[in-house]
Amino acid sequence: MNTQKILIMGLPGSGKTTLAKELLTYLRLTYREYCTINWYNADDVRKKNNDWDFSYEGRIRQSKRMADLAENSRCDYGIVDFVCPLPEMRHNFKGDWVIWMDTIDQGRFEDTNKLFVNPDVYDFRVTEMDAKKWAEFVGDKIISNTRRPQFDWRKETVQMLGRWQPWHAGHRALFERAISKTGQVMIQIRDCQGWNNSNPFALEQVEYNIRRDLDPFYQGMYEIQVVPNITNITYGRDVGYKIEQEVFDDTIHSISATKIRKEMGIE
Repeated sequence: MNTQKILIMGLPGSGKTTLAKELLTYLRLTYREYCTINWYNADDVRKKNNDWDFSYEGRIRQSKRMADLAENSRCDYGIVDFVCPLPEMRHNFKGDWVIWMDTIDQGRFEDTNKLFVNPDVYDFRVTEMDAKKWAEFVGDKIISNTRRPQFDWRKETVQMLGRWQPWHAGHRALFERAISKTGQVMIQIRDCQGWNNSNPFALEQVEYNIRRDLDPFYQGMYEIQVVPNITNITYGRDVGYKIEQEVFDDTIHSISATKIRKEMGIE
């Protein structure tokens, strides 16, 4: 039996174990008796092997140990959650599905924070502490063997430029209109915190708000890019792209970021 290895990786405290539990429950409830699913938690495995060596060599050994457990489990799915901080450790594991828990900037162990390298290759990037929602989304994709879309930098793309202070339902409606045109969107955040006394949210908070709203359903179909405080867009003759204004009904059009900031008591 070929076991599909599901790697849930990320910094300590990012929610790996919580998601693993939820994903295990969701897959078992969905499949019931039709398939077998095992779960291997890094701390449990280290405890069983009495191996608390967190040196580079110890982490390499742990990555191989976790891979061996999943590969030899003789089940349909093997869920494994561990930090897996470096590319070589992910290579050792060779996950069929890789879930990156990108929910915190730093974990509780400074040595791991310094060592950890964000993955370039993954299937899902979890951006919030909502294990139940993500377990259902990821579980459905695994069951249907559907990979998330990959943003293609050569494909026709719609640009959305704004301050997003804060991102709100009107922006979501604009995004959905934009993505219907080409299938992918580049959301650009103007770097203008503190400018004109109407930009209280830091860039990190703006990006978090956008991802919290759009993920997981649009993951891989958009990218976020920080740009300078652009106030003018100039072009000469026909340059191969269009600048369009989208018109919405009064319900959407009346949504105001200024009003939202006032209601939040920050303006």
